[in-house]
Amino acid sequence: MESQRILVTGGSGFIGTNLVNELRSRGHEVLACDLLHNEQEADLYADEYADYVRGDVRNYRQIERIFDENKKFDYVYHLAAEYGRWNGERYYENLWETNVIGTKNMIRLQEKLGFRMIFFSSAEVYGDFDGIMSEDVMEKNPISDTYQMNDYAISKWSGELMCMNSATMYNTETVRVRPVNCYGPHEAYSPYKGFIPIFIYRALHEIPYSVHMGHKRIIDYVGDTANTFANIVDNFKAGEAYNVGSRQEWERDIKEYSDMVLNAVGVDDSLVEYTPAEDFTTKVKTIDFSKAIRDLKHDPKVSPEEGIKKTVEWMRKYYRLD
Repeated sequence: MESQRILVTGGSGFIGTNLVNELRSRGHEVLACDLLHNEQEADLYADEYADYVRGDVRNYRQIERIFDENKKFDYVYHLAAEYGRWNGERYYENLWETNVIGTKNMIRLQEKLGFRMIFFSSAEVYGDFDGIMSEDVMEKNPISDTYQMNDYAISKWSGELMCMNSATMYNTETVRVRPVNCYGPHEAYSPYKGFIPIFIYRALHEIPYSVHMGHKRIIDYVGDTANTFANIVDNFKAGEAYNVGSRQEWERDIKEYSDMVLNAVGVDDSLVEYTPAEDFTTKVKTIDFSKAIRDLKHDPKVSPEEGIKKTVEWMRKYYRLD
């Protein structure tokens, strides 16, 4: 395996932290870029980020300076983004500036410098599509069939369109990835995170939470995810898009995931309020991962039960609950 010089934007985030560690373990030279800048944050991430630089993708000058002050990068993993439906609705200025303008800044630099890019989209781009979500859904179906019900999903699809337009106009080389409910260590609590970290945090702190009935999802342990994303460097096919999630047979009702969390934490469900299905949210997402299995050697190892236990252990330590 030949060593590559790689920049990871959003490198101190949840997926970014795990991806940077995985890429470095393979011998790649990796620079992480994010917004950390005070001593407390630097200490927190010192082990993971021996090579770290501050930069905001919303500001072209800041990102351009990173490229000016470092040797040429072979690949850029562009993860920096505002995440989540409700975060995007309430803080839409940050969402659109980061996810769209920030991505456009990266594309402009790509057009100028010629690095290969891995753009992180989301399975949310499929919106309320009623069928198996394979990568060609967005090409073969009218927009009315893939109605994207929130600004976060729309911003991610806008990013993909910009990447494809740039490839046509400037011959840039980009792979688009669509993660699916990734969870695991290094993801701290926020009310805008996915349901797994929210359930775990609240169960650990004995805070009530709601479970919407009638929804099915696949979740993907971040160790499996990071391994597949790192494989892209050695299996890069410009122009391709990939769904990345866990095994289809591991799909569960969200209530089942809540039960796994409660079992791992060691509490009963008296904290839980069971509510009807959530409005404007896809009930069941059935996603095809065969393309990533074929091209990227995607091979999830960690079952939901095992992954949730690992995540509970990490969160206990992170919040000093032992």
